[in-house]
Amino acid sequence: MTGRKPRPAARQIAEGDPRKRGVHKLDELADGEPKATRGLPECPKHLKSIARKAWRFWADELEGMSLDCRPDAMMLEGACVSYQTFVELYELIEGQGKLVAKKERNPQTGQLEVVDVRPHPALHIRDRALMQMRAFCSEFGFSPVSRARLF
Repeated sequence: MTGRKPRPAARQIAEGDPRKRGVHKLDELADGEPKATRGLPECPKHLKSIARKAWRFWADELEGMSLDCRPDAMMLEGACVSYQTFVELYELIEGQGKLVAKKERNPQTGQLEVVDVRPHPALHIRDRALMQMRAFCSEFGFSPVSRARLF
């Protein structure tokens, strides 16, 4: 599907019906939109440490915004796993450095010498996890811009 995402009927009503469709038609659209069951399930047992803390935090925030719906649990789980991956790799890179040196033994001297310096392999994975988490959070309204788009 190309173009913009469709806006919910409740948002169209709140904006004042700029397309002049009529309140009754917008009410019919709003009634026809699928409604999800409220309330997230318990945190999945396989989530550990950082991901479990993220689940609790985000679940409380979603409940406060009245956006805690059961079908969203798996997306929230994906956001928590991405966040845990990001944090773990961030700490790994901070400990080992952003560059990795490839060393080889010099046949003439017998000592190890640096042959090549490359970025740490975990940098790409860390950045990708951050992008995934950001995408999940954007869908849930966890940024100022995405909250403004919700309603």
